[in-house]
Amino acid sequence: MQQSTLHKSKQFFALVTKLFIVIGCSFYIYLKLTDNEQLHFSTYFSSLENNAIISLQHLSILLLFSVFNWSLEILKWKTLVSSIQKIDFKNAAIQCLASLTASLITPNRIGEYGAKALYFAKNQRKKIVVLNLIGNLFQLFFTLVFGAIGISYFITTFNIDIPVQPIIPILILSIVSLHIFWTLYKRDFTFKGYSIKSFVNFIRNTPRELVLKTSLYSGLRYLIFSHQFYFLLLLFSVDVSYIEAMFAIFSMYFLASIIPMLSIFDIVLKSSVAIWVFSFFNANGLPILSITLSMWILNFVLPSIIGSYFVLTFNHAKPSAANE
Repeated sequence: MQQSTLHKSKQFFALVTKLFIVIGCSFYIYLKLTDNEQLHFSTYFSSLENNAIISLQHLSILLLFSVFNWSLEILKWKTLVSSIQKIDFKNAAIQCLASLTASLITPNRIGEYGAKALYFAKNQRKKIVVLNLIGNLFQLFFTLVFGAIGISYFITTFNIDIPVQPIIPILILSIVSLHIFWTLYKRDFTFKGYSIKSFVNFIRNTPRELVLKTSLYSGLRYLIFSHQFYFLLLLFSVDVSYIEAMFAIFSMYFLASIIPMLSIFDIVLKSSVAIWVFSFFNANGLPILSITLSMWILNFVLPSIIGSYFVLTFNHAKPSAANE
């Protein structure tokens, strides 16, 4: 009788948690769409209508970009997980989309790590967290590489004067962080079963084929959503050449990724950075704001709505020693 009551209590708690995540995610999206000081939703919708964005042909192409974008992310996750457990594309998709939904209401999308780990047995979860971190680091790597190219173009083309004073604290912080990282690595400092040395060793032991595939999917994904942004520039009739547009897009994602900010302000940050970057090409603020909001809806809102279903139907992984 007591076990039955405890089981029902766990089921009730799990249901409340699922509903909290889905309702929280829905409320977050609603606020971003209706309470946006930068761009009111009615203005945004009028902008879409005026530029004929809401047409079967244009929407189909935009959605196709998003499908390719998330298919590559799912393939990347499937590849990473294959190092400890084989999963099919469907299960990888469920894990990616459900974790996206759970992460939207957490600072810096940290909820993604815990959400994905819950799909696996307890003895695998530490490895899953590390694998997810590796996948995100690969994506960040391409953002920084392409971004450095874009920023270099801007500095040389527009003779942008970079103030030295704000850079000094960043350099000091970077040096201190590297020193702390190296000290913790050498001393093999462990926190709740995690250590920098074990993380580095895990990466070293990762098969080369897996690294190459993950790198390929990350690079292709970056190019896919960058060109989706460019396609929206064309639809909104922003007068900028392809080369200039790509350099601007690379710079925008680079600046947005290195500025520390909670994920709940991510759309605001990207919008502000995008307006500043494209101001060098005399682009109007309204289409740029509309494009960044469209990118957010296509690549975060729509997948998170699908992910909400998988959150509600989620079941904990059964403990297993397999694939250890």
